[in-house]
Amino acid sequence: MSDHFGPNLKLLCSHYRSIAEVCRTLSINRAQFNRYLAGQSRPTAHNLKRICDFFGVEAYELSLPQEQFAELIGARSGQGARPRVDPLLELFQPLGEHSRSLERYCGYYFEYSNCMSVPGQILLSLVQLREERGSYLFERQERQEPSRADTGKAEDWVRCRYLGAAFYLQDRLFLVDYESLTGNEMSQTILIPSYKSRITRLNGIKTGVSSGDLRTPACTRVVWEYLGTEINRVNAYRQVMLYSPDDPRIDADIRQRLAGAQIRHGLFEIE
Repeated sequence: MSDHFGPNLKLLCSHYRSIAEVCRTLSINRAQFNRYLAGQSRPTAHNLKRICDFFGVEAYELSLPQEQFAELIGARSGQGARPRVDPLLELFQPLGEHSRSLERYCGYYFEYSNCMSVPGQILLSLVQLREERGSYLFERQERQEPSRADTGKAEDWVRCRYLGAAFYLQDRLFLVDYESLTGNEMSQTILIPSYKSRITRLNGIKTGVSSGDLRTPACTRVVWEYLGTEINRVNAYRQVMLYSPDDPRIDADIRQRLAGAQIRHGLFEIE
């Protein structure tokens, strides 16, 4: 036994109401147990096994350096250990601290963008931005019709569900997300905030990859149309699909905002 045995045993006892309680449970004489704590004597093999079984430790662990033993016991009991912070959360924490409130932007939106996987088509998606425990999160739903070679039934449509976080930094809204159903892609959207008392439409740029086999990087302009904080989700989701630019359901203002935004595969630029 090392000189660390006594202090380590004392640390274990600190998780109980008293040393007397520990001695009664172990059926070990209090005076004898005090000598263990003071390092004046070592328990017999029989008593050592009873002590280890009671506290749930191994005999060799009681001889570890005190700091190492404290960390080990803290990790097991959930007490005394230094909190283990996820490095990814720790990385993004400063962004949350510097981000302004996005409360006025919370709600549902239609997102219009030039489709990255089907050039020449406009993709309409449904977005919900919400506050959750001090952070701003969002969900974006997309779906596209199957090719004509497929059945064309609703269950055959290609569906995507993006989950992400939003930050309001230096008068720009930054949104980073990933495709949650497959976990094989991420995208970033940057929106210009609205300076009007009522939010209607927000302009911005989105970068990501096409859904083709080459997963080509692409960039396009994007428009968010505010729908409100409460909507009929079923009716809204029915409108989520691809549209041709001249479709009468796409109004002139949306077409104008998206016009001239040529999708550059492999290059992140806008014309």
